[in-house]
Amino acid sequence: MPLTLLAIGGNSGTGLASVRRLTKDGHQVVAAARSPGPLAELGIPVQPFDALKSPKLDLPDRLDGFVYFPGSITLKPFHRLTEEDFLNDLRVNCLGAAAALQMALPALKSAPSASVVLFSSVAAAQGLPFHASISAAKGAVEGLARSLAAELAPKIRVNVIAPSLTDTPLASGLLGSDAKREASEKRHPLQRIGDPEDTAELVSFLLSDASRFMTGQVLRPDGGLSSVRTI
Repeated sequence: MPLTLLAIGGNSGTGLASVRRLTKDGHQVVAAARSPGPLAELGIPVQPFDALKSPKLDLPDRLDGFVYFPGSITLKPFHRLTEEDFLNDLRVNCLGAAAALQMALPALKSAPSASVVLFSSVAAAQGLPFHASISAAKGAVEGLARSLAAELAPKIRVNVIAPSLTDTPLASGLLGSDAKREASEKRHPLQRIGDPEDTAELVSFLLSDASRFMTGQVLRPDGGLSSVRTI
């Protein structure tokens, strides 16, 4: 059954792969992003959205699903992190999601059932050096999701995807050479980094009725990094 879905962000990487998958599945996607970009090229209506500002959205009366893609990667030694670093990561990853979701909530409540998908990171579960700011922000996302899963049940499900390093433009600085890519692959038990298409399949699953008995969960497509040791 075709669904009406709101994507926040989605002009590159995992977001774009997910939106392409959702439209291929026959769903109607409306979007909000910093620029029209590739989403507009797909024929998707795009409203302006900036997580660092106070967004206002004009939304359909009914939404069957909501997914929030904006994210950041701030990697610095802890002693070099500023208050603004922490605040920016929190705004982009958590507060922006909360603001957009508050605006979408009436439309989500108008559907017989609805699904919300947020994004965390392997860094919220696995202690990684130089990740203090982004780990704190993503930990907040997971806490937000669990609270909302309880508050919005039974009509609205809320789940989280927490990937490891994925081959996207956001991660390009970490994969800028063959040596960096190989080192990143070897850190994962499955000896590879993430592919946006893999995560797009999870987005599609969580927004669909196939996941109707799941809420408050954190799915970890991270190559085993957060839970497996092979040596």
